Amino acid sequence: MTESVVTAPPEASIAEVAGLMRDRNVGSVVICEGGRPVALITDRDVALTIAADGVESSERVGSYATHPVVTGQLGMDLEEAAAMMIQHRIRRLPLMEGDELAGIVTLDDLAVRSGDLELAHQMTAEVAKAALPEFFFHQRGG
Repeated sequence: MTESVVTAPPEASIAEVAGLMRDRNVGSVVICEGGRPVALITDRDVALTIAADGVESSERVGSYATHPVVTGQLGMDLEEAAAMMIQHRIRRLPLMEGDELAGIVTLDDLAVRSGDLELAHQMTAEVAKAALPEFFFHQRGG
């Protein structure tokens, strides 16, 4: 888990959030309102959804972030976090401690933590297949 979660308000511009990603070397920013996570935006969202569609970088990020955001609880089991990520087709899971954002765990974090390379590959494949079924089952004939 990464404890220092990069956050931004829904009113932040796309350019501001992209700058945060660059400057903090992260692939996602949790959008918070009143200290609580309400959405999440990734570098992939910025590149493929926003930039590819010609959205102005001055627009508010809140309209383009994924919401509602799925969160887990600090201290949850590795298997429970992995199952939640697969079920919801997500690669990043913000973790809460009560009402406070405590950190974020990524699919890569879970794979490294497990220490099992085969399990890591399986977890990554499961999330990718769940998130991109058309790619895996149509275009690739799987």
